[in-house]
Amino acid sequence: MEITAYSTTAKRKNHRPEAQFRHALDTCSKNNDLPGALALYQSADSKNIHLSAYHFNSLLHIFSSSLETLEKKEPTKQSVIENAFCIFDRMVATGATPTEATVTTMARIAARRPDSGGNMAFDLVKTMGDKYGATPKLRTYGPALFTFCRNGEAEKAYSVEEHMASKGVSPEEAEIAALLEVSARDGRGERVYGYLQKLRSCLGGINSSTATVLENWFSSEQAVEVGSLNWDADRVKDAILVNGGGFHGLGWLGSGGWEFARGTISVDGHCSCCGLRLLCVDIDQRETEKFAESVAGLAMERETRANFSKFQEWLDNHTFYEAVIDGANVALYQQNFADGGFSLSQLNVVVGELQRRNQGKWPLIIIHSKRYRVLMDNPANRQLLETWSAAGALYTTPNGSNDDWYWLYAAVKLRCLLVTNDEMRDHIFELLGRSFFPKWKERHQVKYSFVKGDLVLKMPPPYSLVIQESETGSWHVPLDENSQNESSRTWLCITRPASSKSLEVRYPRANHIAAVGIHNGEYLCYKNGTNLITRRKRKERSP
Repeated sequence: MEITAYSTTAKRKNHRPEAQFRHALDTCSKNNDLPGALALYQSADSKNIHLSAYHFNSLLHIFSSSLETLEKKEPTKQSVIENAFCIFDRMVATGATPTEATVTTMARIAARRPDSGGNMAFDLVKTMGDKYGATPKLRTYGPALFTFCRNGEAEKAYSVEEHMASKGVSPEEAEIAALLEVSARDGRGERVYGYLQKLRSCLGGINSSTATVLENWFSSEQAVEVGSLNWDADRVKDAILVNGGGFHGLGWLGSGGWEFARGTISVDGHCSCCGLRLLCVDIDQRETEKFAESVAGLAMERETRANFSKFQEWLDNHTFYEAVIDGANVALYQQNFADGGFSLSQLNVVVGELQRRNQGKWPLIIIHSKRYRVLMDNPANRQLLETWSAAGALYTTPNGSNDDWYWLYAAVKLRCLLVTNDEMRDHIFELLGRSFFPKWKERHQVKYSFVKGDLVLKMPPPYSLVIQESETGSWHVPLDENSQNESSRTWLCITRPASSKSLEVRYPRANHIAAVGIHNGEYLCYKNGTNLITRRKRKERSP
């Protein structure tokens, strides 16, 4: 009996006018039925149906979607826009608060107006906080930004971007490409340069439509005029080093026409078109310092402050390491068998290989003190541990500590390699909340394996999948492709032949520098990725 009563009640509820109205409205939304939705809206009053925020938002969504198919029917389109604003005004008047999604929908509708559409869309975004307490997202800015860019209203587009920045909203590829295109059409070379830098910082490969925008710019007469042959080569190199490699950010270099080619990058990083070797890009010096401070700050919140401070002081006096080893991670690798345990011999193989690769320099091995004491009880281990300690290659973390904080901080602070298979996805790494963490890992983490007892180190890639600007003024841009392997990925190679020839005369060695880095206050320049060819003290610059 209870089930029957419940079913009857539910059935009656579903036949109420409000339920029927909602069902009909959902059907209109599914079928993008604008006439049907408008008829429903007009009949709501006669049926005494109270329109909720859900109803208003559904109606406005149908209006927005329908406008995409009414582009060529100007009178009809204008009527739809006017009706949509009437519904929106009624929504506000009845006390139903518009959300960010509502404002985004209205911005899309407003942008369809042939006159002042972009202005109306932008006004909705600028006032949504004060009027409705809503916070804009990237999609909220899109209608105004793309309308201004499409109409060639560069200054208005820049105003939208400035407002985005004030709200902490960052543009992505579509928005940057639109800004880059309107700047290129307007002949604003410095703006184009700035958006190229933003493009490289927000993604790896670009899509084909963005590539077309770039090709149009570099083929234009305005692009020929930007830049100069008279630049300070040392200043450019310094900027590349400080920025982590891959770009200098000092503006266009060279003069004359550009050549635009498509090629591939070899396994060791050389461009098939111009022969330049691309770099493995690191986070810049300022980001590195902030990263180290962030790791230290979080460590001190969770570790005994005195213990971690002692480690920081010790590290300040031991800055000569080229690599840090997560000792437990290496020694416990594949030791989950009956006689397995903490394999000091396995760890020693990694230490020896790093020494061989770094001209005899010791790496820094991080091991927990509890583990160290157990190992020292075995005479077979004692001599090796004492050798490491005497060489200053071993640091034992105190009781109650988490090794992760120590090896991560050391690797970041010293800007050196980190040998671990730890994916660094645990909660402690999530606390860092840094978008550049994946980039840092790509450049610094060394993974390893033992194949039939032989050590295999997976070093950082020879080059990064990111837009790169060279010290000669050329550009290399990866395309976003589903390549089976990186060696088959298409890259745009953009060069200035006249400038390159002039540079070879003035700076004959400039094109031979393959990789750069900073360590212990010195610049290190490498040829063929490994052979040190230049080592000089870094010049301190005034802030």
